[in-house]
Amino acid sequence: MTALKVNLKDSSLFRKIYIIDLFFCNIAFLQIPAYALLVFLFIWGVGLVIYNQRKNNTFFKLRFGLWIGAFLACSFISILINFSVTILYSLLMFMHVLICFFIFYGMHTEPDFDFKNELYFMCRFIVYVTTVANIIGIVCLMSGISFEWYWIKFTIYENRFTGVYTNPNLLGFVSVVAVVCCHMLYKQDFMSSVKQPRVSKIWVVTCVATSIFSLMLCDSNASMVLAIGYMIAYVAYIFFADKTELSKSKIVIKIVSIVLVGTFLIASVLMFRNICQEGFSVVVSETTSLVDIITGEDSELSDSEDLEDEEETITFNHENKNIDSGRFKLWEESLDLFKISPIIGISNGNIVFYSEEYASGALSYSYHSNDLHNGFLTILVSTGVIGFLLFCIFGFRFAKHTAQHLFLQKKTFRNDIYPCLFSFLFAYLLYALFEKALLYDISFMVMWFWLMMGYTSCYIAKFEPLLETQYLFHRKRIT
Repeated sequence: MTALKVNLKDSSLFRKIYIIDLFFCNIAFLQIPAYALLVFLFIWGVGLVIYNQRKNNTFFKLRFGLWIGAFLACSFISILINFSVTILYSLLMFMHVLICFFIFYGMHTEPDFDFKNELYFMCRFIVYVTTVANIIGIVCLMSGISFEWYWIKFTIYENRFTGVYTNPNLLGFVSVVAVVCCHMLYKQDFMSSVKQPRVSKIWVVTCVATSIFSLMLCDSNASMVLAIGYMIAYVAYIFFADKTELSKSKIVIKIVSIVLVGTFLIASVLMFRNICQEGFSVVVSETTSLVDIITGEDSELSDSEDLEDEEETITFNHENKNIDSGRFKLWEESLDLFKISPIIGISNGNIVFYSEEYASGALSYSYHSNDLHNGFLTILVSTGVIGFLLFCIFGFRFAKHTAQHLFLQKKTFRNDIYPCLFSFLFAYLLYALFEKALLYDISFMVMWFWLMMGYTSCYIAKFEPLLETQYLFHRKRIT
């Protein structure tokens, strides 16, 4: 019983189990038990928020805690003002936000916390599990194994590769995360600090290769933005990480170089995706035919059946030919919700309810959910201009301090993971423009973002000693 109590108070253990469970919420056939476990984990997380506040004074030690507190207050006021039948859902989202801020982002307030070992565990888990999942998905695809069962569309979802995941967009996101994890696991300074065995090169190479192919075949434009954004941000770090003096002409040259490199990366990646999709489309059709012959299922197809097979050839392209997949229409309609309460917002739980009650079902377009497939727009509609500005001030201050320590410190981080964390967070902000991926969603995507925010905050806490002139509530801090 004593060991159980100790484990229940362990925030690091909670984060590991929570992230693992949310990951399996994306896997076909494992989704239901994973969501069942998530209920108990969520209750554990809320209890940890209360415990950590009582023991560690978490709120008073948070970096930029003033703006977080103001945002939470604004969110709670919005819930009270917009009291409706969805109050329970709104409160659920509010508790989820508390977990994001206090348990994940707030990990830098935990005394004697070794965040690098926890990050090593997370990266290793992602590499192993995604590699196995990718291999299973690709083998099933090449073997012609594809079926629909209730909500599960195994291997193929609307002409796009989904593997063992429930949605191709989730496959795309996990694929990018896996590549980033492989990148971090081969940072020399990081591995030296954790003093753990390296992940085998075979695992890493297999993970990168299968993840890249999965990313190409799932045809997720948002995930492609995430991948390209990460590469461009990391290249920018390499260009500006030089600690020598930079003249104006050198700065201009570096900026132009980054633009050219970024343009080349975008064109190359899109061309490579088209080649992969067309090539795999041919390979899969031929492999499937060979499997049918071996299993004896290719006996005397009629001409009509042959024609039907040709029409059903997998091309790995969006069935919806709009590059935005309908998001622009959704964002335009969501302005009607913003007009209802532009100052304090309508609270997240009321997005669907208010669209039916006051905006003539404005969100009846295909994404009829409590998120607007734009993390920033969702916060704006949920908390109004006030809440949105408070959240942006917090984000801006965090980004400013992160960039300062990355580019202005005399030390270089070329062999450490700090540039990787910075690049991923930068890319994720671009990704959040197109997905429900910033705050109001209990998902692997959202919590992975806040996990990376937490690890980055630990770096900031390391660089910035507790300066009384810089932080509010400094008297509450531990010296």
